[in-house]
Amino acid sequence: MIDLTPLDVRKKKGDFRRTIRGYDTELVDDFLDMVAERLEELVKQNVALTERAEHLQEQVASYREREKALNEALVTAQQLRSEAQAQANREAELLRREAQSQAERIIEEGQRAYREIGREIEALQARRRQFVRAFRTLLERYVSELEVEEARLSEPIDVPAAGTRVETSGQTPAQAAEPAEQAEAREGEWLSSLVTEGEQEDDS
Repeated sequence: MIDLTPLDVRKKKGDFRRTIRGYDTELVDDFLDMVAERLEELVKQNVALTERAEHLQEQVASYREREKALNEALVTAQQLRSEAQAQANREAELLRREAQSQAERIIEEGQRAYREIGREIEALQARRRQFVRAFRTLLERYVSELEVEEARLSEPIDVPAAGTRVETSGQTPAQAAEPAEQAEAREGEWLSSLVTEGEQEDDS
């Protein structure tokens, strides 16, 4: 394609040869002027359109850059969302495991405490049984002694003559004169010994 400017058209006026039956020179010159003007307008329009096209291309490039940035931001946001969701799931699973472990620990402690209380109750019941046996033995002994005393009361009393030495049945004078409080203390010690012996028998 030959580049043709309005100036080239105007210069072309003197280049045409003159002939006898040729075109009217003035009409040709007027037409060339009109073509040059129109060509000049087209050139201006072409320049303006070229500048506008470049501007639009720049806008398109800017829009594409923005679109690219938005797409990258969207991808980043999706990645962050996925990571945040994964992190939340991990934390929730960790909390669930900790809660389950704590619940199991509480249940285990409760069962251990229940077993300890059961053992304590069994020990108290064993001591109660031992005390009941010991107390029953003591009561039976008292009943036996009462029966002996009742039998003695039914026997005739021999009054010794004056100056005769009175002997107690297997007791020393000190034991015969022993206060009632000391006798009761000995009975309590004897009851404790019975309870201790009962515990040893249960343990064995």
